[in-house]
Amino acid sequence: MKAAVTGGSGVVGTAVVRHLVASGHDVTGLARSMIAAQRLEALGASVVRGHILDPAALDELAHGADSIFHVAGVNELCPSDPGVMWRVNVDGTMLMLRAAERAGAGRFIHTSSAVTIGEAKGMTGTEDTNHRGQFLSEYDRSKHEAEARLLEATVDIEVVMVNPSSVQGPGRATGSGALLLEAARGRLPALIDTPISIVDIDDCARGHLLAAERGTPGERYLLSGETVWVRRLVFMLNEITGRRWSPAYVRPSLLTFLAPIVAKAFALVGKSSPICAESARVLVHGHRYDGSKAARELGIRYTPLDDTLRRTIAWFSDEGLISSATRHP
Repeated sequence: MKAAVTGGSGVVGTAVVRHLVASGHDVTGLARSMIAAQRLEALGASVVRGHILDPAALDELAHGADSIFHVAGVNELCPSDPGVMWRVNVDGTMLMLRAAERAGAGRFIHTSSAVTIGEAKGMTGTEDTNHRGQFLSEYDRSKHEAEARLLEATVDIEVVMVNPSSVQGPGRATGSGALLLEAARGRLPALIDTPISIVDIDDCARGHLLAAERGTPGERYLLSGETVWVRRLVFMLNEITGRRWSPAYVRPSLLTFLAPIVAKAFALVGKSSPICAESARVLVHGHRYDGSKAARELGIRYTPLDDTLRRTIAWFSDEGLISSATRHP
């Protein structure tokens, strides 16, 4: 299979490219910078230079491809310019779809997000869950809109969507991975006890390949291995690292009240806030997802969370991100 990949130098995209190359596929990736191009080449992929909003570059990327893996996207809470996120996540998705159709590609695998499920607070989301009708963040809104437009599009190409929950594993120390890193360091003085659904980064990548091979056109597949409450996650991290970290747990109502105040205080001194109204909403809501459809229909086997955490902590240590004295296998 000849595969074209957008976002191939990002965390999830890198894993997808790595798995595609390891499976013997001919891979071409889109790179908007020299650094991104070098990363793709190091993984064994060919490179097309350009941006996700550049139709000419997308046509070059899609030329001759059997499958398009559209992984590129902006994932950010409280963005300074929501318009950038919308253009990349929504407009960029449709531009890539049209390029894929013009190139005659057979399948378009779209990296969506579990947040598009829109489950009510306290519910476990599945692919068939009715959306609550409200969005927790601009990211949530943009990914939901991209999905809707894909499903409404009249195109001569098979579209399959994968919806990862929180992706964790070696190679990730940004986004929610940064929170895991700070937790592994024992540097977060206060947390909120909330449910988080996690998928191993390699399971996420394998889910993309399985969706290309076995996914039903027009369907979406939640990729989610295990749901864990934050208190339990702290216990597991302490067991792995040998620390005895005991953070305070903040009431959800207090976090909701303090988040905008903290964000404004940081803005006054020209710094990025560790919390904002959107991130507080997401944390207070929490997420629980059921990834069993992907197991049944795609054949994915999920990695145990303990194994994901141990490999991640080992990677943090190897990269010098946490003390080398931290215990890990």
